[in-house]
Amino acid sequence: MSVTTSHSPSPAPCVPAPGIDPERWPDVVTPPPSSRLRTAVAERVVRRALARLPLRARLAGREDIGLGGPLMDIRDPAAFFRRIGADGLIGFGESYMAGEWDSPDPVGVLTVLADQVATLIPQSLQRLRPLWAHRRPAGQLGTQEGARDNISHHYDLSNDLFALFLDETLSYSAALFRGFPAEPALLPAAQHRKIDRLLDLAGVGPGTELLEIGTGWGELAIRAAGRGARVVSVTLSREQRDLARHRIREAGHEDRVDVRLCDYRDIGGSYDAIVSVEMIEAVGAEFWPVYFRTLDQRLAPGGRVALQAITMPDDRMRAGRDTFTWIQKYIFPGGLLPSVEAVDEVTAAHTALRVERCDSFGSHYAETLRLWRERFTEQAAQVDALGFDATFRRMWTFYLAYSEAGFRSGYLDVRHMLLTRGDTA
Repeated sequence: MSVTTSHSPSPAPCVPAPGIDPERWPDVVTPPPSSRLRTAVAERVVRRALARLPLRARLAGREDIGLGGPLMDIRDPAAFFRRIGADGLIGFGESYMAGEWDSPDPVGVLTVLADQVATLIPQSLQRLRPLWAHRRPAGQLGTQEGARDNISHHYDLSNDLFALFLDETLSYSAALFRGFPAEPALLPAAQHRKIDRLLDLAGVGPGTELLEIGTGWGELAIRAAGRGARVVSVTLSREQRDLARHRIREAGHEDRVDVRLCDYRDIGGSYDAIVSVEMIEAVGAEFWPVYFRTLDQRLAPGGRVALQAITMPDDRMRAGRDTFTWIQKYIFPGGLLPSVEAVDEVTAAHTALRVERCDSFGSHYAETLRLWRERFTEQAAQVDALGFDATFRRMWTFYLAYSEAGFRSGYLDVRHMLLTRGDTA
């Protein structure tokens, strides 16, 4: 690849995208500065990648690239390539938020891209990743202060917003279905099936002293209390804490469940069982040893830990663990998905815990996300009424579609892991 760099003229001025609040979305309203070289390289690489993929990329309504498949309508190619040249995959997501590209089937387009993620960029350029990829901001590290801010950014958005697209259980994690495709009416039962499977893994029953790390909106704690367990559940989200307490009280289990606004590192006591649902993703690799040591320290002899964790391939996790991503910037600050290998390594190096069982059900998460995404789209007017603008809706749609595509392609997985010390009776 050769790109002439001598005496390159300055790139054309950036044109603000119409209808986007510049104070709320400063990095979306206008494509960021990018040198002509970076933009040209980005365009060359992206065009080559699209040309060999089973999709149809239409540029400005005139030029089609690709082997055929779901339509990717690139309405403003200049802004699209400029954003990718400046910010890589962050720019790709921001370009969607700005309406510079769209699709009648965003999940289809993103599934094709996720399926080819390891080969989209030539190896020669992948080796240069440290030179162009943004580094994670220090403020997003999973320190106690950072963790509070990271969790609040997402989970304190609005309980009413989450209620618009979640089912009546307010469960915000993968459900477990009996078959596909799943109907929306089946989602509550599928969420209960998932919860019961975790509680069974952890051996939760009458008299069990259970610790839950990551309360959500309280459904697992309610279900555990219904089995006769006593539950201590911790969260860093005030919004979730308040609604979870209300729901637990309404269910008649206030005397059996204690919901605390508390960091996992500050938990005391000893517990027969520990359950944590899709919370490890928010911990950060630097604090995985602390997280698993906490589980080990809080677990009584003979106890069991049941985790639900989203995972990704080990090589991709290691390649991108220090990179700042679109998801981290806009959806889950400080988040990082572990690999199964990373969990094995950290527990072996820092605890007496070992993964005794690991069950995969990624296709179920794809179905869960589809139902959430469709419901979110149907509730657009109600989302607006809560004060969330059109750019937020595009951002949230991209997040749900992006996540669904990850599971449909097999790039992402979700697992139930049983951890024990080997002292189980």
